[in-house]
Amino acid sequence: MRNLFFLLLILPLNSCGKNELNWLILSPNNFEGLTNLKFLLSGLTTTIFISVVSIIISMIIGFIVAVPSLAKSKFLTYINIGYVEIVRAIPLLVLILWIYYGLPIMTGVSFSPFVSGIIALSISESAFQAEIFRAGINSIRKSQWEAGSSLGFGFFKKLRLIILPQAIKNILPAIGNQFVYVLKMSSLVSIIGIGDLTRKANELVVTTYRPLEIYTFLIFEYLILILVVSYFVRKLEKRLEKTN
Repeated sequence: MRNLFFLLLILPLNSCGKNELNWLILSPNNFEGLTNLKFLLSGLTTTIFISVVSIIISMIIGFIVAVPSLAKSKFLTYINIGYVEIVRAIPLLVLILWIYYGLPIMTGVSFSPFVSGIIALSISESAFQAEIFRAGINSIRKSQWEAGSSLGFGFFKKLRLIILPQAIKNILPAIGNQFVYVLKMSSLVSIIGIGDLTRKANELVVTTYRPLEIYTFLIFEYLILILVVSYFVRKLEKRLEKTN
């Protein structure tokens, strides 16, 4: 059974044949391969920049959305629930296409592909960030809120000086994991022409007609990038555990 599984795994690669595989197009030892590698890697900074900016904006939106859920007002709580449920229900790809193609038709306001991609990623991710902030803040004991009240602090002063400094230890690891998610989902912005890792790979496939080699390399690009980020996220989690 194990041998059968192995044969099925390598069959797609073997079926290509030696004459069809051409890894030299990505070899740094020749001019063409080095040029192709530089072209593929040129999208790395765009992918990282879009992901970092999107996660920061989504954290800001997520926090603003999460705060009403802490209030005693049912109306404000329903606003939080409605936003989170609606945004989470919209596929990211659909949101990207709607903001880039649909929004200009409806409002007359258009954005560049770069800005549209960031807006879509930020909005989509903000729903998850809102839940992270809400859960992190709710994990703090009520006695901490009561202690702030005894000092005469208002709601936002209690939140800023007492609750958030404690909740951030629970929030940061989850945000780190969401950053990994955003890095992967950022590949969808290539559909509107943003020159990220995926877009560069698609363009090179069109010119070289070598999808197997190029998309395999793309997988390793994302794999290495995600593993590096995950490594630092785990280190952050261990450091926070030691401080608890």
